[in-house]
Amino acid sequence: MLRNLTRMPTDMSSDSRRQLLHAVTDLFLLDREPNEASKEHYGQIATSSLSYLEEEERKGYAERVANLPTLPRNVAISLGGDSSIEVARLVLTLSPVLTDIDLAAIAVTQSQQHLAAIAERARLSESLTDILVERGDKEVLQTVSANKGAAFSDRGFDRLLERGNGDSVIAGALARRSDLTPSRAQRVLWIVGQLAEATGPDGNLTDNASSLAKQARQQRLEVKLLLADLAAKVREVDDVLTMLADEDRAYHLAQVLAQVADITIEQALRVLMRRDASGIAVTCRSLGIGTTAFRAILQLRARRLYFSSLDIDDDVDGYTKLDLSTAERTLRFLKLRTKIV
Repeated sequence: MLRNLTRMPTDMSSDSRRQLLHAVTDLFLLDREPNEASKEHYGQIATSSLSYLEEEERKGYAERVANLPTLPRNVAISLGGDSSIEVARLVLTLSPVLTDIDLAAIAVTQSQQHLAAIAERARLSESLTDILVERGDKEVLQTVSANKGAAFSDRGFDRLLERGNGDSVIAGALARRSDLTPSRAQRVLWIVGQLAEATGPDGNLTDNASSLAKQARQQRLEVKLLLADLAAKVREVDDVLTMLADEDRAYHLAQVLAQVADITIEQALRVLMRRDASGIAVTCRSLGIGTTAFRAILQLRARRLYFSSLDIDDDVDGYTKLDLSTAERTLRFLKLRTKIV
C-alpha cells in the first residue's frame, strides 16, 4: 500500500497532502518493527508532503514523531533542519534517529535556537559539544555546561571556559557536575572562587547570575568568619570541614584546608580533587582530622568525581591506619618543595 501511495499525483492540494501524511503515519505507526522497504516508502511520502505544509502543520507532525525510533532518517533530518525552530525543536532534542553527523550538519548551518535545542539532548558526544561551544551564544553555552549527558573534549572544555569567562551561570553549572576529571574540577572550582571574589553588587548580571553572585558573596563572608573563628580557636576544624563538605562547598573547604595546613589554595584543591585519595588523606591525617569529617570529605569527592560510595569505607579504613608521623613528614615535604619551586 505504501508503495502505491508514493505514486500519488503531484498536484494534490496542501490540505489533501496533510490528510495523506496523517493517514499514512497512522498506518506506519501500527507496525512497531517496519522493514526497510516500508520505511523507505513512508519516508518518500513524508518528505514530499512536508514541503507543501504550513509551519503549524509541520510543527504538529513533528511533535507526533519526534521521539519515534523507527522514523526514517531522511524525515528526521528534514524536520530537524527546518528553518522554523518550532518545527525543529523537539526533533533535535529527542530524536534517536539523528546521528552525530546529522546533528553536526544542522549545528553549523542553522540558528542559535537550533543549537540550544541540540544542547538539551540526553547525550552529546565530544564532537558535538565542540561545535556547540564554538558556535553557540550565551544561552547555548549555559545549556550545554549544565547538561550532565554532554561529554567534552579537552579542546572543547578549554574553549567553554574561555568563552564562558565571567559567566557565573556557566561556572556554577560546571561546578555542580559530578563527571569532571580532577584537573577540570580543580580549574572550575578555582574560577568559581575567583568569580566570587571579583563579583560586586553593582555588576550588570541576569537575575539568575545576580542570585548566584549574592549567594557567593554571602558564602565568602561566612568563610572569612569561619577562618577567623578557627584562628581564634573558637570553632573546631572538624566541625567546619564537615559542614562545608555536607553543603558541597569544595572551594571553600579547600580554603579552610589551605589556612589550617599552611599550604596554598591551589595545593589544597589539587589534593582534594585528585582521584587518588592519598593526598587528601595525608593532609587531613597530619591535621588530626577525625574520621567523621574525613568521611564527609570523601562523600563530597564521590559526588564531584563520580566515585562509588562503596569505596568510601575502604578509604576511611585506610585513613585510620595511616601513621601520623608519616603524614606529617609528607606534608612538610610538600611545603618545602613548594618554597623551593
